[in-house]
Amino acid sequence: MAEPRELAVAVLAAGQGKRMGNPELAKVLAPLHGRPLLGYVLEQASELNPSHIVVIVGHQREAVKTFIDTTFPAALCVVQEQQLGTGHAVQQTARYLKNLDADVIILSGDVPLLRSSTLSDLVTRHRRTRAVATVLTAVVPDPTGYGRIIRNHDGNLVAIVEQKDASAQQLAIKEINSGVYIVRGKELFDALSMVQNVNAQSEFYLTDIIGILQRQHFVVEAWCARLWEELHGINTIDDLNRAAQIMTEMSTT
Repeated sequence: MAEPRELAVAVLAAGQGKRMGNPELAKVLAPLHGRPLLGYVLEQASELNPSHIVVIVGHQREAVKTFIDTTFPAALCVVQEQQLGTGHAVQQTARYLKNLDADVIILSGDVPLLRSSTLSDLVTRHRRTRAVATVLTAVVPDPTGYGRIIRNHDGNLVAIVEQKDASAQQLAIKEINSGVYIVRGKELFDALSMVQNVNAQSEFYLTDIIGILQRQHFVVEAWCARLWEELHGINTIDDLNRAAQIMTEMSTT
């Protein structure tokens, strides 16, 4: 039996977080129970024992890099000079990850509640199904603002539709894209090279790799996490306060 591919992690941590109320502080350094959001995400990643952890930094990069260097010195940093979208951000990791025979997990630095056990289950599912890419999803009470997961009658992933592009019927779907992916490295960077920025924001969206891989007839899976609370993202102060509440609730269950 062939040895399993390596596991590598890319962490999106370049954003400014304009709605967090403190433009001088990178969003991923916002404190949750006294610890920066990014600290939780790097701990999740480290517990998977990956060969590489690469963090994409941008806004307040020196402060973010200082935090990484002092708390997770094994992690590498790459700079996204311009904020040209999530796909563009992941492309910055190519110097470290492109030539690896690895499955690459893509995490968001503002999703602090995700358990490493859930990520481990995601890796297991991805490899068992021999998928090239697997999207982590969740069924949430309020899907507002998230991309919706579109499945066919057999339950297979058909598409991810962003809220602004969704029909009324699609907007009623409560299964959402968490923004967490695991993708085979070679195919990841091949697909990223094909992503276009023909959209209202002129950004290169990571989500677009799903359609690209499907058109190439690769197996693309969507796996739903058991607890939607783990995938609670932080975009506002209210989100941060809610995360603190969820963390307290999760620690008592």
